[in-house]
Amino acid sequence: MRNIQSFAADYSEARDKFLAAARLADARTFRYDNPSKGPGGEALSTDVAVVGPEDASKVVVAISSTHGVEGYCGSGFQVDWLATVGASGLPPDTAAVFVHAINPYGFAWTRRVTEEGNDLNRNYIDHTKPYPVNEGYLEIADFLVPADLGEAGTKAADAKLAAYRKKVGDIAFFRAVSGGQYSHPDGMFYGGGGPSWSNRTLHAIADKHLKGRGDVAVIDFHTGLGPYGYGEPITHYDIDTPASRRVRAFWGESVTESKRGQTASQARDGLGHYGLNRILLEPETRLTMCTLEYGTFDRESGQRAFRADHWLHKYGDPLGKEAGPIRAALRRQFYPDTDDWKEAVLFRGHQVTRQAIAGMQRKANWGDWGQSR
Repeated sequence: MRNIQSFAADYSEARDKFLAAARLADARTFRYDNPSKGPGGEALSTDVAVVGPEDASKVVVAISSTHGVEGYCGSGFQVDWLATVGASGLPPDTAAVFVHAINPYGFAWTRRVTEEGNDLNRNYIDHTKPYPVNEGYLEIADFLVPADLGEAGTKAADAKLAAYRKKVGDIAFFRAVSGGQYSHPDGMFYGGGGPSWSNRTLHAIADKHLKGRGDVAVIDFHTGLGPYGYGEPITHYDIDTPASRRVRAFWGESVTESKRGQTASQARDGLGHYGLNRILLEPETRLTMCTLEYGTFDRESGQRAFRADHWLHKYGDPLGKEAGPIRAALRRQFYPDTDDWKEAVLFRGHQVTRQAIAGMQRKANWGDWGQSR
C-alpha cells in the first residue's frame, strides 16, 4: 500500500509537506512569492525543488496545481516521490525539477482559476496576437453563470443550455463551454487578457532550470476528466510528428492525442503545453510533455461545481456563509480524498515519471523520433 500520508488537507499543509520532503531529498529549493493572500490572510507561493546535477542534460519535470484546487493530486505525488525516490532514482546526468503549486491562489482558495480569474491552461497563449473567438460561449455565457442560482434561476438556465446542446451536439457543446474564451473575464474557462502571474512564473522557472538542457520531459498533473482514479496521459502535439512519437515511445499505448479526438478535453488554445513549446526550442532542447489527467466524478457535476464557484465570486460573498458548501463541492469534484483514489494517483504518478526518466535515456532511438516538432 502506498503512503497516502503525503496528501494534505489544504494548501498550507501541502506546502509544508513539500518543503519537508524536499529537505529529506536534499533538494535545492526556490520560492516565488505570489502577490495575493489566502482566505486566512496567509502568504502564498510557488515552490520549486531540484534534485540531481545542476548541469544535467536531461530533466524530468512534475507540475502541480495548474488548476488550483487540482493541486492536491500533484502535490501528494511530488511529496511522495521526494520522500521515497529522490536522487537515488535518477540515472547519471539526469535531474528532477518539481514545481509545486504553480497556481497557489487557486489551491488556497479552492478554485481552478488564478487570482486574475484566469484559467491558467488557457492563458499560455501569444497575447500579442488577436484572441480566438469562442462563438459558442458567447451564446451561452449568461446561462453558464446565471445571476440567480436559486431553484427557479438554475432551472431556467439549464433549460437554455439543454436546448443549445441539442442544437449543436455534445462535442460542440463541451467545446463551447470548456474550450476556452477570452471575452468574459468573470466567466468560466477565461484565458485572460495578458500573461498571468503563474504564467510569468513558469516562464521564469523554465528560464532558470530548463533552458539549454538537451532533453526535458514534463508531466502536468490534472484531475476531473475520465474514469475514477485512472491517470490518462494526454498529448497535444500535432499528429504523427517526432514529438508525438516521442510521447508514445515514453508512455506507451495508453497515451491519448487531443488532435485525434481521443480525449474528453476540449482545450485548444493557451495550454501550458504550447507555452513551454515556445520557451524550449528545438534542436537545443527536445521537449516531451504530457498532461496526466486523473478521473474523478461525472462531467455534469463538475460543471455545476464550476458554475457555483463563478457565481460565488461574481454575485456572492467568497467569505460568506454560502462559500463553505460551494468550496466543499468543488474540492470533492477535483480531490475525492479517498484512500483508493490516492493510492491510484501515487501508483500511476510513479509509473509515468519512471517511464519519462527511462525514455530520456534511450539515446539510440532519438534519430528515429527526429529532431523537431
